[in-house]
This record gives sequence, C-alpha cells and structure tokens, in this order.
Amino acid sequence: MSSRVFDYIAAEQRRQQENIELIASENFVSENVMKAVGSCLTNKYAEGYPTERTSGNRGRYYGGCEVVNELEEYCCDKWREVFSTDYHVNVQPHSGSSANQAAYFSVLKPGDTILSMDLSNGGHLTHGSAVNFSGKIFNFVFYNVTDRGFIDYDDLRTKAQTYRPQLILAGASAYSRIIDFAAVGGIAKSVNAYFMVDMAHIAGLVAAGAHPSPFGIADIVTTTTHKTLRGTRGGLIFCRKELANKIDAGVFPCCQGGPLEHIIAGKAVTAEEACSPEFHAYIRQVVKNTKAMCDEFIRLGYEIVTGGTDNHLFLIDFTRTHPHLSGKDVQDALDRVHITLNKNCVPNETRSPKQTSGVRIGCAAMTTRGWKEVDAVACAKIIDEIIRSL
Repeated sequence: MSSRVFDYIAAEQRRQQENIELIASENFVSENVMKAVGSCLTNKYAEGYPTERTSGNRGRYYGGCEVVNELEEYCCDKWREVFSTDYHVNVQPHSGSSANQAAYFSVLKPGDTILSMDLSNGGHLTHGSAVNFSGKIFNFVFYNVTDRGFIDYDDLRTKAQTYRPQLILAGASAYSRIIDFAAVGGIAKSVNAYFMVDMAHIAGLVAAGAHPSPFGIADIVTTTTHKTLRGTRGGLIFCRKELANKIDAGVFPCCQGGPLEHIIAGKAVTAEEACSPEFHAYIRQVVKNTKAMCDEFIRLGYEIVTGGTDNHLFLIDFTRTHPHLSGKDVQDALDRVHITLNKNCVPNETRSPKQTSGVRIGCAAMTTRGWKEVDAVACAKIIDEIIRSL
C-alpha cells in the first residue's frame, strides 16, 4: 500500500544525501541504529524499571518485560563502559531536554536558583531561557563570557558567592572551547551547590578522550545520544550513586511515563559503536576537520568567536566584518545551494534570535561522510564565495 508518508521520507533521504550538512547538532546514524529503532520493540510498554534497577525496587508496571529488562540493563552497562565510569545511569529520557528537566526536578524545588550560561552566550534553551520550562519554573542567574567569548570563570565564582545557587550548570550548545569542569566543580563545592554538566554536544569527544571528562567531578551529567555520539536521538542521565533513586524518580514517574524501548535499543547500539577504536579515530578526525575549516575562515578574514575552536564546532560573528548580513541571510543563501547550517546568536548579540549576527558550523556529520581536512577547507572557500555575493 502506498503512503504519502514514505514519499516524504524518500524526499528527506535525498535531501540528506545531496546536502553538505554542517549543523553541529546533527549526524548520520549507522544502519544498525536504524534497524534497532525501527524494530518490534516499539510495540512494548514497560513503565517502571527492571527489578534490579535501584534499591527502591519499583519494578515494572506491565507484564512481559523479561526481554526489555535485560536490554535496558545491558544498555546501562554499555554506557558506563563508554565513559569509563561507575556512575548510575538512566537511559530512559526521551531527549536531552527531558533529561535536563528530570535532573532538575530530582534535586531541586520550583523556585530554586540555578547558575548557568545564558542562551545568547552559548548555553541551551533548557539552561534557563525565559520561554522554556526551565526559566518558567526555576530562578536562573547567568555567568558571563569575556569579550572574546570565553567562559568568565571569575564572574562564575562571583555569581556563585553572591547568589548561592542550589545547582551550578556547565555545558553549552554553541561554545567552541574546552570547559574546565574541575574549576566549576570546585566553585560549586565552595557554595555547597550541586554540580551538573550538560555534555550533549561534546559527549562523543569525552568518550574518545578529546575533551576532559566530567565524571568524578560532577554530581549529575546529562547528554543526548546523537550529535557527536552519532546515535539515535534520545537522552541519558548519569549521577553519583547516592542520587540514583532521586534521578530515577525524576524521570519516572515525575516527568515521563513508559520508556521507548526501541529507542533504548538504538542507544545500546550507539554505545557499542562508541566503544570501538573506529569511533575514537572518527572523533579525532572531527576535531581536525573542524579546526582546519575554522582556521581557513580566519585566513579569509572572518571573525570567529573565541578566535578558534577546540571541539566539533565554531561560531562566525558577522557584526564587524559583514554588518549588513544577519545569520539568517547567510543560512538562507546557503540553503539555496544545498549547504545546511544554522543561524546563531553571538556574545553581546544585538539582533533577535530569529535573525542573529552569526552562524554555527560543525563538522561531525560530514566527517561521518568521510571528510578530511582538505574537504573542510574547500567548503569554507565555497561558503566564502557565497557570502561575498550577498
């Protein structure tokens, strides 16, 4: 039987195959991941947790869960292996946003204070944006970045001492430099705050040793399983063992009902792949490609936030070099020639989030496609030609 839905799927498949994909939060999953998420596990309801899961021992609320119990425990074990940690892990969050929501509710009350990075300076929507649940339910205060876009750790320390937050959050969706988890963790400890890390963007780098790990420092670590981990879309929460029951209750029954066992299967495959030497080599190439592309834009006269990159992404700021252009102008022009990236706010942004003064570029997806440094440099030159024509 024909269906228009499959026409849309075929069209999107063509788009993905034909476009140069530079959105930093996107990647291409393996055939095995797609097989897992498209499996019969989508039929199974499994509210609750495997019986051995926690000392709370709530178990499942449905019968017939013997197979998914084993699958979920296996998935948890593999993710501990990926990050070489003995932290407790919950693999049920439907997304990174869901993971952050559950993490907040597990240790905080509505109205409690969280110190984080503002969205306009590189943070995420769930890090306190006024239009998001996080900003509506909790009292967020924000630490600043320097004029060049680096995290201002002195300001973070001052804000922590001034506001005495219940939780300090590190992590970003548009920050191109190494985050000093040890420094932030020390500040959190000095004001008796929980320390939480949202490593959604850099999780693949952490797994491969290309970025310092938050494990052993943070109380709670959240992540997505796509982006640089190159897996199915979904979320994970890790925590110190003493917070296990709180985190599990924060996910179910506080924020979610039944877990998506087919997605958990995809997460397990993703973890298997992330343990491989091939994945570690892939991440090293992601970092090389991103630096090569960033350096080429610098050579071409563009202003890069922080002046470079240490990870899988970087931001171009048009404020001084191309003041007549918005990020949206560039995004739309590149869309017309099948190069996909996203407009992005820059530090001290003067335009609206719908326009922005910059763009964000990431190389994780095209590295999956086989890019080397020479390809990244060639693409930068093409983008430059298009921008010069606007």
